[in-house]
Amino acid sequence: MKSNNNANNNPPHKGKTIAAWLLQILLAAVFISAGFAMLSGQPVMVEQFKMIGAGQWFRYATGGIEIFSAVLLLMPRLAPAGAVLLIVTMGGAVLVHLLKIGGSPMPAVVFGCMAAALLWLRLNDAKTLLKQFTRN
Repeated sequence: MKSNNNANNNPPHKGKTIAAWLLQILLAAVFISAGFAMLSGQPVMVEQFKMIGAGQWFRYATGGIEIFSAVLLLMPRLAPAGAVLLIVTMGGAVLVHLLKIGGSPMPAVVFGCMAAALLWLRLNDAKTLLKQFTRN
């Protein structure tokens, strides 16, 4: 008798898949919006990045990373990579709020935790992606 206990042989639970997709779509919408706000030079973003002191190139880089990550979230095989990029980006945002500009880091904490939850939901996809990446 063949055992079906191996996680790689079992199809993902439907509820888990739906939760992952909802989280991917929500995060993608948030980060596309935030990224465009940075790239389009919204006054609040320009001022916030002025307070960081790294120059406005950093605003463009951060906005680009956020949009790129959001696009990755919408590609099922690459969603784990997008989640990892957002976790790192939100970790940086938390540090910037705590150490440099003040204000509440809670939005970055919440979105970073959401990205971490997505990575957990897509853990099998992350393992497959990592195997493909290390094979090449």
